[in-house]
Parts: sequence; structure tokens; C-alpha cells
Amino acid sequence: MNSYQEFAKYLDQLLGGVHAVRITVSGYMPLSVEEIGSSGDGYRLVSLCHYGEQNGDLMRDPDIAFLVHTGPDGAAAEPVSFRNDYLGIVQEVYRYDETGRRTHVVPSLKQELKEFAESWFANLKDQGFFGSTAMREIL
Repeated sequence: MNSYQEFAKYLDQLLGGVHAVRITVSGYMPLSVEEIGSSGDGYRLVSLCHYGEQNGDLMRDPDIAFLVHTGPDGAAAEPVSFRNDYLGIVQEVYRYDETGRRTHVVPSLKQELKEFAESWFANLKDQGFFGSTAMREIL
């Protein structure tokens, strides 16, 4: 199983059959997982995000959007954007034209987000977000 297939499995497990959920584990920032629409070329988008608060505003720390598609080997979830509001960072792997067709890719960012997502999912498992004691709130 490749990383993108694992990411799809993890996202489905965290969502647990709903469209949006907040998962809380004592000692860690809550984790929000939600379907946020579709990409310019029609694929499902799922956001994985920790939110903090600054001056009464919710701040993404971080937020990764995954593009979910089904191929011959099953579902795959590719990380396609990264956002951290505290640092003022917004990065997109793909650019689209006005018709929704992909026009550009940033290969170095694509690899960087894949590696970050692998590490993040490992941390989320270690922290208990996949465990039975995690508190789930359907949004």
C-alpha cells in the first residue's frame, strides 16, 4: 500500500462515516477532519486541521487539504495544500485554469507535503487520535 492509499484509509477512519468531526485527546489541540467540497477537477477534498485561537480568531495550525480519488488500487488521498495562519503560510501543489483544468504542479511542495503528512499521521496515532479514548464530536 502506498502513502496516498494509507492517507485515504486514515482520513476515512478519522471521519468515521460522517462529513465533519472534531476529535479531542487530553493534552493536545483538538483535531478537525471535514469534507470541504471538491477540487477544480471534481475530486473530493478533505481537510485535516488543528485550530488554535489568537485574539478571538480561529487559527489553522496546520491545515492540510487532501484530494481524494479512486484508482485501480482503491482510494488515495494526496495532500494538495498546506496552511498555517500563525506563520501566514498558504501553499498549493496545483494551479487550475478558469475551466478547472490543472495547469501547473509544484513537485518539490508535493513531496514535502507527502513527507509532512506521513509524519503528522504517525504523531496523531502516537497521541491517541485513532484510539478508543479519543472524544469524537460530529459537526
